[in-house]
Amino acid sequence: MSKNPILHSTIKGEGTPLLILHGYFGMSDNWKTLGNQFSEDFQVHLIDQRNHGRSFQEDEFNYEVLVEDLYSYIQYYKLEKVCIIGHSMGGKTAMLFAVTYPELVEKLIVVDISPREYQPHHNAILAGLNSIDFTVDNSRGKVDKKLAELIPELGVRQFLLKNVYWVEKGQLGFRFNLESLTNNNSEVGEGLPSFTIFEKETLFLKGEKSAYITENEVPIIEAHFPNSKIVEIKNAGHWLHAENPKQFYSEVCTFLK
Repeated sequence: MSKNPILHSTIKGEGTPLLILHGYFGMSDNWKTLGNQFSEDFQVHLIDQRNHGRSFQEDEFNYEVLVEDLYSYIQYYKLEKVCIIGHSMGGKTAMLFAVTYPELVEKLIVVDISPREYQPHHNAILAGLNSIDFTVDNSRGKVDKKLAELIPELGVRQFLLKNVYWVEKGQLGFRFNLESLTNNNSEVGEGLPSFTIFEKETLFLKGEKSAYITENEVPIIEAHFPNSKIVEIKNAGHWLHAENPKQFYSEVCTFLK
């Protein structure tokens, strides 16, 4: 067994295992509503990746260790032929996992991210999060007000505020490991290693209003995932599963069946 503890998850339903991996600063709870829907046909595993949600926290944070965490998880639960949905950072984990352990993956769904390298672009978010002093910002309202100085987008703040919880009476904290995520921010944009290929069926879902997957990304997607297709989710940006859950659910079900 791996030296690390096993990733925290919520498991629902019966059937083919469907593992769902959230994005950067996210957690499995973000997927609860869709997870419940998918659990009517699949055994859904809503997973918290390391340094996120209720999973263990470590200084080390890169896609290699995220892949090994997932491998340990699959071994622990004795899963075979899994389907994986990965959003953004979770999509990067899912892609690297699929090219590393193709025998374990039946189908792959990558949500609004491509195999290429992305420049670090979460500086304002990290600065905002690191500006919080929970001894002073001792209510959700105060945390939100402080974050707003550096993060004007209400939707982004609401997403981040889901990670604020009562560590104990009168003491708020973040669920994610902010120190490790800050120190390792450059790892999050890492590209898939050259000449890695996953030949099984792969679905890329892109948000109509998102710039993460454009025409420029098509050649690199096809190089790594020759048996893939790209489908656009209408009226949605980077959080397409939250912005258009109906089409998202329908596209995923069609692909998996």
